[in-house]
Amino acid sequence: MPSLNLAIARLINTGTDNFAIWVVKAPYPSGYVLHDCVWPSELTEVCHEWQQMFAGHTPLNIPPGAKPTQSNNLPPINLVPPSQGQTAGYSSRLMQYLGISLWRWLFDGQILGSLERSRGIAMGQRTRLRFQLEIRDPDLIALPWEIMQREPGQSAMSLSQDLVFSRTTSEVEPLQHLRTSQALNILLVLGADAKLQLEQEAEILTQALAHGGPVGSNSQAYAPCMVKTLLQPTPQELIQELETKVYNVFFYAGHGLPDPDGGLLFLRPGMTLNGIELAQVLTRTGVKLAVFNACWGAQPAAVNKQAIPHSSLAEVLIRHGVPAVLGMRDQINDRESHSFIQAFAEALRSRKPIDEAVAEARQELLTIYKFNQPAWTLPVLYLHPDFNGELIKSFDESNTELPDTTIPSVISQVPKGSLRSLSPGGQTWSLRSGVTRIGRTRDNDIVIPEPSVSRSHAEILCRNTFIGTTPMRTYYLVDLSTHGTTWFLGPNGWQQILREQVALKPGMQLKFGSSTRGDIWEFMIEDC
Repeated sequence: MPSLNLAIARLINTGTDNFAIWVVKAPYPSGYVLHDCVWPSELTEVCHEWQQMFAGHTPLNIPPGAKPTQSNNLPPINLVPPSQGQTAGYSSRLMQYLGISLWRWLFDGQILGSLERSRGIAMGQRTRLRFQLEIRDPDLIALPWEIMQREPGQSAMSLSQDLVFSRTTSEVEPLQHLRTSQALNILLVLGADAKLQLEQEAEILTQALAHGGPVGSNSQAYAPCMVKTLLQPTPQELIQELETKVYNVFFYAGHGLPDPDGGLLFLRPGMTLNGIELAQVLTRTGVKLAVFNACWGAQPAAVNKQAIPHSSLAEVLIRHGVPAVLGMRDQINDRESHSFIQAFAEALRSRKPIDEAVAEARQELLTIYKFNQPAWTLPVLYLHPDFNGELIKSFDESNTELPDTTIPSVISQVPKGSLRSLSPGGQTWSLRSGVTRIGRTRDNDIVIPEPSVSRSHAEILCRNTFIGTTPMRTYYLVDLSTHGTTWFLGPNGWQQILREQVALKPGMQLKFGSSTRGDIWEFMIEDC
């Protein structure tokens, strides 16, 4: 899936309302563009109006240098405060106007051009565009960027059919090795909360997470789900559970507060765990997704209404290397929360990537609770920039790794293929009997940590056949790279493999990424 990542940062030396917006990652070389802009006072006025109507927490100054206009000029589209009985229509207009205003501020000039071309590339590949927004200014974190829309009547970005939306940050620890999963293994933790009947809430959440789903012919592709519940554990009990069992999802419901160290989780009266402490154990134990069913998970801490940089729980976890974090931007009631969780879990069990599953569950909230209610705007997803969003291996990929098509005792006697790096001290990798994945990130079978190598760069397919009664193994190289940067050495030099499948022969030399600086790899057939 091609990706477009944008970053927003305040320009300190040119005035408090000046910002830079630039492309951090694009699916084509000339997509890396920059745009300088000023935060308009009119947008601040609409943001304050939004906070007064929808925000449950203490408003932050957004941004601190821009003050609401003190004139009688009304914002466009007639944002007149509603009279009694007209709140629904006013809230719809306000939500739509703020979404359009944020879009037009962010996507201007060359930035819009980069988005449009990236969308076109994704459409050409018959897939969606993965759009990630990096907000480096802490005062803009609390804004509902998920509601951005281009024009009235069009879908918000986070509900779009041709892209998936998430937030991210570039200043991250590298991803640890991620285990391949065929099921949801959830650790459900209920912390101290005077408003919750813990046993009852645990039963409701377990039902929402683990039950339901398709029946009949579609049920085979529906992943199983196991939920282990901890009620008010001590920090030591929580850490021990994570370190001694295998979980790919951590789910927390309970009381918490924003804090400079990534928030505080109140596990039980008098016992807390901060975001940094939680991040260390989650990354160490290989958890892929952390979900916080609480109103503070995506909020930064603040002093005198000034947001503290990198202080929200979601940011802290991502920066420490947790692959995906889902929190709430503001307060969400129990009924809305349970609706979202059930739709989200069902989408995950259908083997959808995490960002697609969030979009599907967000649409469910919009359908049930309507556009003019804030429920659908509240979930905030952060993805690590090197994570592809895969929580459970897709059913198609699982099929490629079924047992060989020939008798194991016979085919085991056939020489196997391997890939050897010709660099000094280079490693030799044995190729798998189904699919061997090659790429930059740790979830591949052969990891090449070079900037010019795509996250999922190529695959080598192994096919077992017979010629007469003689078993044979044949290997094929498939290019999946973003820019078609897979190469083999032919009679006339290095030749590009662009979205093709090429048969491999012993001694064939390959390159992944740069054709001039990349390492040379040799395909070999090993003796039994």
